[in-house]
Amino acid sequence: MQLQLSKWFQKLLIVNDSVVDDQFTLTDGESSNEDGSASSSQDEVRSGVAAASRLTSGGGSIRPKSLRDFLKQGRQEYDVSAKQHVPGQPHGIPVDLDETKLLLQKTFHLDINKDVVVRDFIIGTEHPWRAMAVFVDGMADKTTINTHVLQPLMILTHIPGDEPRRHMETIAEQLLPGNQVTLMQQWGDVVPAILAGSTAVFVDHCDAAILVETKGWEHRTVGPVQTENVVRGPHNGFTESFRANTALVRSLLRTPHLVTDIIEVGTLAPTDVAIMWIEGLTNKSLVEETKRRIQAIEVDYLPDSGLLEQFLDDKPSMMIPQVFSTERPDRIASLLSEGHVAIFVGNSTFVLAVPVVFWTLVHTAEDAYLRFPFGSFLRVLRWIALVVALLLPAMYVAITNYHPEMIPTDLMLAIAGSREQVPFPVVVEILLMEFAIELIREAGIRIPSIIGPTIGIVGALIIGQAAVQAGIVSPLLVIVVATTALASFTIPNYHLNLAVRVSRFFFLIAAAFLGFYGIAILAVVYLVRLSVQKSFGVPLLAPVTPSMQSSPDVLMRGYVFQMNQRPEYLQTQKKWRQSPVTRPWSKDTRPVPQSDQEETGGSTVHADSSRGERRDRP
Repeated sequence: MQLQLSKWFQKLLIVNDSVVDDQFTLTDGESSNEDGSASSSQDEVRSGVAAASRLTSGGGSIRPKSLRDFLKQGRQEYDVSAKQHVPGQPHGIPVDLDETKLLLQKTFHLDINKDVVVRDFIIGTEHPWRAMAVFVDGMADKTTINTHVLQPLMILTHIPGDEPRRHMETIAEQLLPGNQVTLMQQWGDVVPAILAGSTAVFVDHCDAAILVETKGWEHRTVGPVQTENVVRGPHNGFTESFRANTALVRSLLRTPHLVTDIIEVGTLAPTDVAIMWIEGLTNKSLVEETKRRIQAIEVDYLPDSGLLEQFLDDKPSMMIPQVFSTERPDRIASLLSEGHVAIFVGNSTFVLAVPVVFWTLVHTAEDAYLRFPFGSFLRVLRWIALVVALLLPAMYVAITNYHPEMIPTDLMLAIAGSREQVPFPVVVEILLMEFAIELIREAGIRIPSIIGPTIGIVGALIIGQAAVQAGIVSPLLVIVVATTALASFTIPNYHLNLAVRVSRFFFLIAAAFLGFYGIAILAVVYLVRLSVQKSFGVPLLAPVTPSMQSSPDVLMRGYVFQMNQRPEYLQTQKKWRQSPVTRPWSKDTRPVPQSDQEETGGSTVHADSSRGERRDRP
């Protein structure tokens, strides 16, 4: 028995490298040389190792490549890889229906792929024509296919004319009652349409295909927003349906000048990316720059707007978001009316808007729906919460370690008394508690929603109470960490919230080393970086730095009748968003005295007394 145990223990300590010979690998077991001889992959590995050892031992040298040659080589390798993903396809559609079937079988791998449905049928009865309908099961609505494609074509008895091309035009114009019917002659246009949910109809002896709009896959209906809830205002949010998202914005902005341009991104599986702007209002340079950046992206697959946002950033290393993302259609409609450009990505529930300034990340949709005193109060509360969430732990460490003279004596004695039994320094205490809070926050997102809030509350109470009773942290520190967590929850933008959560640790470390001096130095560096950073050509801190003309909707929320002009940093084609005088019955807007009218040449001039400005009434 002891002998068996010793052998078993020896096996645990000995590595048997013979299993490498039988290890599973994705590479071929044999590869052919130029002379036709076969060599095993192990021989290639050994030869590569031997060559590397010769180079490292001084038997050879590696010639460095220039950056231009390196990029050129990478581009060539990518082109070869991209061509392997998409096999060569003929330009036209075969005339013979049997050849079309073979081409469909080769393109969609019909021998193993069961999602693509090929339905053979006969058009007419007196002069039958062979035809074929192709669609993807689950992507197309079968009821629409039966009633708007198969039934009208199969019950027809006669098709006038003898020219095949004329037959396809007759079918498309007279026999198919679908609301969107397109005649296609290129095979490369038919395949993406089938994969998008349309039905392709092929007719024997015809060199074209008819695409019928039959999209009907299952998707979530429009529901309430998940991350940007408001008390007053619309509650519907974007969903996983591409066309439903664009329709939600069009239902709010009912103008014929709202333009939507769709670009496909992805070489392996194309994703529809819609660029939306208001023609005649949005800066044309902004629209062209947005299209240029999106068209320059070459990836296999782009599933969500979060990935596109990372491609579009001016400086990806910045933690502050440089592209605005939201799931509220009313916010996108408001940004479009100001002159921004909206970007819809496939079936993503978040829509992007460019450019973005820092102040927009703290605004909420509810600010515009509330009256001036309440909207301004909530905005001031969020600005204070932003500062608290970013600097409160660092200031606590700086005061307790370096600047205790800044707090009253009684409070200082209370802090010292609460920390009397704690064995760790302040910075270690706060790092432990911050780490615990981050764990609870992340766990609350990942666990099921039914028990998520319960786990968060119970976990925070248990950990905090147990840590205080065990003497690991002081009670005042628990209050500081809890207040910081509550303040971070008030930040409306999720990406800005993440940036504040990460930046908090940098300020905490700076305060642990240099106190208030460290906080001040890091804050200055951070502000300098923000002041020089741009988002699609717009300074991130505009219109404050650099100073630009704008409506009173930056730090505070102004009166709605004062927001007459669009932001100057957008350089829109139309500067005015509303009449300078929108309340002629109110004392807030009064006529200019006669002396002022004489100075303007007798033109009718009004002044906004609340801002002290004079404007010509349009």
